Amino acid sequence: MSYLSVKPVSQSMMTSKIFAIKKSWLCGLKTIRNINVKNFSIGAVALGSANLKGRSFLTLKDFSSDEIKHLLWVSLDLKHRIKHEKQYLPLLQGKSIAMIFEKRSTRTRISTETGFALLGGHPCFLTSQDIHLGVNESSTDTARVLSGLCDIILARVYSHTTLEELVKESSIPIVNGLSDLYHPIQILADFLTLQEHYGSLRGLTVSWIGDGNNVLHSFMMTAAKLGVHLRIATPTGYGPDSRVLQEARRLSEQHGTQLFLTTNPVEAACGSNVLVTDTWVSMGQENEKIQRIKDFHGYQITMQTANVAKLDWTFLHCLPRKQEEVDDQVFYSPRSLVFPEAENRKWTIMGLFVSLLTDYYPQISKPSF
Repeated sequence: MSYLSVKPVSQSMMTSKIFAIKKSWLCGLKTIRNINVKNFSIGAVALGSANLKGRSFLTLKDFSSDEIKHLLWVSLDLKHRIKHEKQYLPLLQGKSIAMIFEKRSTRTRISTETGFALLGGHPCFLTSQDIHLGVNESSTDTARVLSGLCDIILARVYSHTTLEELVKESSIPIVNGLSDLYHPIQILADFLTLQEHYGSLRGLTVSWIGDGNNVLHSFMMTAAKLGVHLRIATPTGYGPDSRVLQEARRLSEQHGTQLFLTTNPVEAACGSNVLVTDTWVSMGQENEKIQRIKDFHGYQITMQTANVAKLDWTFLHCLPRKQEEVDDQVFYSPRSLVFPEAENRKWTIMGLFVSLLTDYYPQISKPSF
């Protein structure tokens, strides 16, 4: 039988080895911390980051300044890695989305379907003929059924209360693809477009000239949180919802921005960086078209409107566009950002889905918003 001989170790030698092990462990911990902050891999959340996983997205009213900036940052990151670096990022592999559409759409449907698929997921498109939400089956039952079949629901609906019912009964995130009260996914695309063009959002002035509708409401819930001033011109009787206006005034005061309302389009455009409008006749308002076009006379955005804006003015429109809202000279000018804005619907909806369904953290440096 043989025995393993063990050499005696002095106390000083033992102390030295313990110190070396402790130093190595501390260095390893430091390296891990550096990786979390700078290089961050999929599934690791960096210190101090916004974690939105599992949340629903009905209105930007529910999201803080840091959370909105994080969504824009993730969107910029995905756009850079996928579009410019040609990387394949199957971040949503094995996941599926139910797309409920009570209202038709081009940008919302295509951006959602292509974006979710590009990230490795499976989109399921459901029209009012497919699902009959709240008719053949209650919103409660629909939410519970889809929660067991999918990972997330995007719903484009007439009434905002439908979204609230879905959120109440579902166990998965609900995303507002548009409602009568808000259109938050559009505003993410708008601010991403402005961030890319101007390099920073803080201090910009956005002028809304048109109807006090869901897109304007989402601007009002977001602008102040990003340090953006908002000037609004609507015809008498077509102003924003009073509750939304009350909250927007509170946000403006809290974040130190300006909120100005008028019925004069030129006054609203004065000193602005960004001129924005939208349809005067939304889906469901077709029977009001003749009266609305009459009431919005003088609200068309033209070069004359732009003459009072700042020298670096740009133009946004969420589309589809009618000529009475903005003339061709502005719409097709180099100042118009409408087509990059439309493309950014894809990158921002992808950024939103990734943020709500994963722990992904951006790899590009955080922009100066």
